[in-house]
Amino acid sequence: MKQIAIISTVPDLVRTAIQESILRQGEEREAVKFHIVDLREFGEGNYRQVDDTPFGGGSGMVLMAGPMFKAIDRAFELVGGTNNTAVVYPNPQGETWSDESAASLSEYEKIIFICGHYKGIDQRVIDKYVTHEYSIGDFIVSAGEFPSLMMMDSVVRLVPGVLNSRESAMTDSFTSGLLDAPWFTKPREIDGMEVPDTLLSGHHEHIDSWRQEEREKRTQIRRPDLWIKYQKKMKSMESER
Repeated sequence: MKQIAIISTVPDLVRTAIQESILRQGEEREAVKFHIVDLREFGEGNYRQVDDTPFGGGSGMVLMAGPMFKAIDRAFELVGGTNNTAVVYPNPQGETWSDESAASLSEYEKIIFICGHYKGIDQRVIDKYVTHEYSIGDFIVSAGEFPSLMMMDSVVRLVPGVLNSRESAMTDSFTSGLLDAPWFTKPREIDGMEVPDTLLSGHHEHIDSWRQEEREKRTQIRRPDLWIKYQKKMKSMESER
C-alpha cells in the first residue's frame, strides 16, 4: 500500500478534498493510505507560531524551519521511514508538473507533500529534506495545498486498483503524448448536433483509427509543442526497431 503524508496548516481543507475525490476511493480500496500532519501542532510558543518575518527584511512571512523539521520527521514516522521516500515541495521555481512527473512520482512507495504558504518555507527545509520541487504553471496560488492536491490526484489515479478502469486512464490526454480525442454519449442528436457516424458503426478498428486521427489533429492545432515532441518520440521508436 502506498503511503502519502501531507504537511499542512489547514488540515481540514486536505481532509475534505480527500473525502470528495478519487483519493478517497484509493484509500477505501487499500491502494493508498493518507496521513495528514498539522504543522501547527509543532508550532512554537503559546500561539503555536509557524511563520515569521524574513531575515534581511522584505514584505510577507516565511514558514519557519523549526516546526517544519519536526513535522517532516513526524511524516517520515507515519509513512514508515525514509527509504524510497519522495519529499515534494510545490514551488513556482520547480520543474513544470506533467503526466511524466506523475508517473515518475508514482514509483515511490512513500511520498510526503509540504504545503507552503506566504513567501514560502525556510530554504534550509528544502536543503535538508526536499527531493522534488514542482510548479503547476507560471502563476501563484494562495496556498500550497492546492497544487499538492492536484499532484496527489494525478499520482494516485495511476496506482493499480484505484480506478475502475486502468484502460480509461491510459487513454486520457498526455498519457500517450497526445491530447485526447472528443467523446460523446446519449442522446445521438441534440440541438442539431449529431454524434459522428464512425462512432455508431460498431467497427472497432475504424473507431480506434478515428480517435487516433482526432488525437493527432487536436494536438497539432492546440499544442504544437507536444506534437513536435510526439513526432520525435515516434521517430526514435521506429529507428530502434
